[in-house]
Amino acid sequence: MRKIKKNDDVIVIAGKDKGDRGKVLRVLGDRLLVSGVNMVKKHQKPNPVKGLTGGVVAIEMSIHASNVAIYNVMSKKADRVGVKTLEDGRKVRVFKSSGDVIGV
Repeated sequence: MRKIKKNDDVIVIAGKDKGDRGKVLRVLGDRLLVSGVNMVKKHQKPNPVKGLTGGVVAIEMSIHASNVAIYNVMSKKADRVGVKTLEDGRKVRVFKSSGDVIGV
């Protein structure tokens, strides 16, 4: 079971964007695409077929999963994730600090 999934609210704990929060847009193996984090400038050629204008555009690049932590709304801090098995056999993700279930 993955510790961080799509649409999770995460906070960056290391790197140039330390302290920034965002939502996970995509999971790419051990890398994550987080909204508003790790923005880079890219020079783009115009493409009239796709309707793209040329110029310098800002896009989000992926960030390694070890540089982010899931954000706990209750404590307003970064938190670690654990896995717990319920009575009916389902596995759920829980916050390590409080034991609350994530996303249910």
